[in-house]
Amino acid sequence: MEVKIYTDGAARGNPEGPGGYGAVLTYVDGSGKLYKKEISAGYKKTTNNRMELLAAIRSLQQLNRPCRVDLYSDSKYLVDAFNQKWIYGWMKKGWKKSDGKPVKNIDLWKELLEAMGQHEVTFHWVKGHDGHEMNERCDYLATTAADGDNLLEDTVSDT
Repeated sequence: MEVKIYTDGAARGNPEGPGGYGAVLTYVDGSGKLYKKEISAGYKKTTNNRMELLAAIRSLQQLNRPCRVDLYSDSKYLVDAFNQKWIYGWMKKGWKKSDGKPVKNIDLWKELLEAMGQHEVTFHWVKGHDGHEMNERCDYLATTAADGDNLLEDTVSDT
């Protein structure tokens, strides 16, 4: 099955303000029927990068069988980590960057790798706030979630 996922993260007062993520998952079945699912959630205290990662994680966790996934994001942080192969260097170096400093958001990078496990994921960068219909929708979902009630706790653990 081929799935397209569009994601975005947002944080108010980044870093450490309320934030949210939004995502739209689409696929076309064998008869040509388009299916679309939207997901989002808001958090009390977080960062934009954490929300970008969570958007990808929670989207992939929605898939109940192995898929070929095209994942679109306006986050260079997310897309370049895979397309520039930074993440594999970080893992080899014990989650350290080339300057020897620890990678931020290790907990989410590990969760993302696990969520990707059974899927063939290709990451695509799209320019944010540039009229891309799905990116604009994801931005709306993320910011609405960040501004909503019943915000979740973002439990940060970089170990």
